[in-house]
Amino acid sequence: MAKTLELQFLTDIGKIARISIENPKEPVEEAVVKQSMEAIVASGVFYTVNGSLASAQGARIIERNVTDYELV
Repeated sequence: MAKTLELQFLTDIGKIARISIENPKEPVEEAVVKQSMEAIVASGVFYTVNGSLASAQGARIIERNVTDYELV
């Protein structure tokens, strides 16, 4: 099962921007995620087509199952 940690940020023009992290270190600690997101916003490094990241909006783990079929 593939897992992705999706970080959701509010931009300075009110849009949502997302950063996805594949295979995050488990267990994911909410306090660490929040602190990391605040550091990302404070750094001002990321700029999107919808503006700069202004605040942490939310985070979630997305789990995905993939089944491959061999076609003979």
